[in-house]
Amino acid sequence: MTLTDRTIAVLRDRHDQFAELVGTLGVEQLVGPSGASEWRLCDVLSHLGSGAEIMLGTLQGEATDNEAIWARWDAATPQDQASWFVEYDERVVTTFEGMDETAREERTFDLGFLPEPVGIVVLAGMRLNEVANHAWDVRVGLDPEATVDREAAEVLLEHLSGPLGFMLGFSGKADAVDEPAVVEVLGHGLVIEESVSLVRDDPGAPTAHLVAEPESLVRLLSGRLTPQHTPDDVAATGNVTLADLRRVFPGY
Repeated sequence: MTLTDRTIAVLRDRHDQFAELVGTLGVEQLVGPSGASEWRLCDVLSHLGSGAEIMLGTLQGEATDNEAIWARWDAATPQDQASWFVEYDERVVTTFEGMDETAREERTFDLGFLPEPVGIVVLAGMRLNEVANHAWDVRVGLDPEATVDREAAEVLLEHLSGPLGFMLGFSGKADAVDEPAVVEVLGHGLVIEESVSLVRDDPGAPTAHLVAEPESLVRLLSGRLTPQHTPDDVAATGNVTLADLRRVFPGY
């Protein structure tokens, strides 16, 4: 299977599991705290759902009024935010699934903020990045031991060292450390120089080593490997510390 096919398959699996959980949440849980410090669980679902509605417009070639979409979701009740999320996330996944091989390989979309149009692999990867990380925000609000699903984490790492590499350039703060570093982790090199990148092939001689499972690395890169949610076996040695790496990836 191609990376695109595997990403869409993981999106389906994650949707089915997460939608089942969301369907069990009562109002008290929905208005409770999430892993995102300033958001309740329902706020996270509103963010994911409005993002799904906007992406659906992109996939269908329709212009969307993002401000109006966000305002409508923000004004909704917590119960509607939850149920609408399930509806729109299902529609996005179904739209991805309905694309034939030619569309998956050849269709492109101009997102406006990138220098050139991107293919389905990038859109599916971006959606998986949103869903995997923000689903963790919801799950950890209910269970402090929650983790990112391993299969989703492994696919995301392939994206972040490939077609989604530009995202680390946007979110990583290379100037948060005193000197350049090449951090060896899970067969990759996390390169922190003038910008930040995750490199699979020939990243250069490592200056540091990070011991972490794929889900912990994904949460580090998205600013979610906070001290209270870091497994005991995660450790960094060399010219950067784990605290340094947390500053490089403040999160979103």
